[in-house]
Amino acid sequence: MNVRAYIIAAGGANYGSLREACRRVGVEAEVGDDPARIAAATHVILPGVGNAAHAMHALRSRDLDRVLRSLTQPLLGICLGMQLLFERSAEGDAQGLGILPGAVQRLPMAPRWPHMGWNQARLTHPHALFDGIADDDWFYFVHGYAVPVTAQTIASTDHGTVFAAAVAHGHVAGVQFHPEKSASAGRRLLKNFFALV
Repeated sequence: MNVRAYIIAAGGANYGSLREACRRVGVEAEVGDDPARIAAATHVILPGVGNAAHAMHALRSRDLDRVLRSLTQPLLGICLGMQLLFERSAEGDAQGLGILPGAVQRLPMAPRWPHMGWNQARLTHPHALFDGIADDDWFYFVHGYAVPVTAQTIASTDHGTVFAAAVAHGHVAGVQFHPEKSASAGRRLLKNFFALV
């Protein structure tokens, strides 16, 4: 399959490191906010860092919220991008994309807030996104809000509370961690994503 990957530039993310991570698994990813190019891609990535309300405003101002809801090809949300897939976020009481049911909540203060650094993702349901990745592999997290474990959760992590480290439903997937910063496990996850059809 000829992968045409598109990284949505919605502001605030380090697109360079994500593009380089894609390149390391043999995929040249385009970065931008062109609805026609997004629709023509075989695989779409929605990265994000920062504030949910600001990120949703940026998506709506370019009509990208509508484009994202209309996609049928594999879509991967990363960090804040995963949180935006859900209906609401406690961060700024923001309305999300509503592609997945549920609401994003603030993580507890203990053991420390925000959650920053390496942590394990424990598989809760088998999924092709985690093929070849060990059940307790380590990934790099940077976030203060998270999605509780839901029916869509395929991996969970514990940091003061158990939350969804990865979710999947149909053509849509999301990871709370940063695969581009997660060494070999992150590279394998990106490779697995680009193998999805």
